[in-house]
Amino acid sequence: MTLVKFFSALSFLFLRFLSIKASVHEYAGEKFIAKGNAFVFHGGSEGLYSSLPNKNASSTNGNGDSYIRFEEITFRRPKESATSSSSVVHAIVFEIEDREMIGGSAYGGQRAICCTSDLAKLGVCKGGGVIHRPSSQHPNWPQVFDISFNGDDPVTTLQPKSIQIKETGMYNLYFIHCDPNLKELVIEGKTVWKNPTGYLPGRMAPLMNFYGFMSLAYVILGIFWFSQYARFWKEVLQLQNCITLVIALGMFEMALWYFEYAEFNKTGVRPTWITIWAVTFGTVKHTVARVIILMVSMGYGVMRPTLGGLTSKVILLGGTFFLASEVLELVENVGVINDLSGKARLFLVLPVAILDAFFILWIFTSLSTTLNKLQARRMMAKLDIYRKFTNALAVSVIVSVGWICYELYFKSSDVYNERWQKAWIIPAFWQVLSFSLLCVICALWAPSHNSTR
Repeated sequence: MTLVKFFSALSFLFLRFLSIKASVHEYAGEKFIAKGNAFVFHGGSEGLYSSLPNKNASSTNGNGDSYIRFEEITFRRPKESATSSSSVVHAIVFEIEDREMIGGSAYGGQRAICCTSDLAKLGVCKGGGVIHRPSSQHPNWPQVFDISFNGDDPVTTLQPKSIQIKETGMYNLYFIHCDPNLKELVIEGKTVWKNPTGYLPGRMAPLMNFYGFMSLAYVILGIFWFSQYARFWKEVLQLQNCITLVIALGMFEMALWYFEYAEFNKTGVRPTWITIWAVTFGTVKHTVARVIILMVSMGYGVMRPTLGGLTSKVILLGGTFFLASEVLELVENVGVINDLSGKARLFLVLPVAILDAFFILWIFTSLSTTLNKLQARRMMAKLDIYRKFTNALAVSVIVSVGWICYELYFKSSDVYNERWQKAWIIPAFWQVLSFSLLCVICALWAPSHNSTR
């Protein structure tokens, strides 16, 4: 119970401190961070597709428009800092290919974001401002808005405005100031990022159709399985009941993910409870599937009616895997669109990876023992099924290792998310692989007139 309470508290804390909500980026008293000679706040990064043709450029509400909209953006400075009327905050929006247009260096020295005295002498920029140059590839970009404090007022506001997106790309928003007297400056308000088809970020948009397709695939598999189940219900084994549970969980998981993305696309905010349910159904499915494969590998339902003394160990491994996976998936999905930092993700991924490796090792060790017993007892029909099952598992493990290597290469070679339009393939692959393995298991252990034999 102590372990359960620990993970529950951990997941609750993570949910409480998630501040970015989907394509509506909210800022609630966020502080700026010192970066070199500047103070920076990252307002968001999203892949946006260009607006569809024949749309009024001033319209930001109709279908087919793609834009970034600033709403109620307010900056507050402490009273002791409200002595200078020259303090300016810059809002900078740029496409990732234009990242070199922000900042500069004099005589090949250290790169600076704010204008230095040496750069001002060269006429590159004006003292106290952010260094930026027009893009040669994207006219009128980067887009820079200056927000000044009026006299000794502690508050200033950026007037509502929208930026129409006319070219597909990965867009970034930063709020920057160069005044050391504004160290305690905070930002409030929100920005709304919209694609032509809705509020889903560009790298996530294809997943809505993918989950719709996977929902249909699970329905087709379910029709096949449940028809066989109904025909031979008197011959059904306990193992086949477990497979039925996995198929049902998969149906619910895919449907929930589809509706979660559809709602996200419609409103711009991830529906928290739908996401939690989708994550939980998925985690339960993955846990049950691993436990079933382990039980089958041990010969449960085929060579032995029970697991005997191993039952508690299998349940302990499955329960630990569920808790670790649930926390990881909640933190990665609930209310979040930006990727976790490397250290935070490693802290959560490592336990899941270790438990997965333990599952694989135990499964193949058990399979080897079961195959030897079947061969010694000359149970050729069961031996044939187990050999096919072993081959399917071996192929899935080899493919998984290969895909993990590709995923590491993909992420390490795409530091600035320039290949964001292909990023959806990474999570989609794992869903396809697990579904394929489930189909193989269903084919091998489908209910039939000789199931018990």
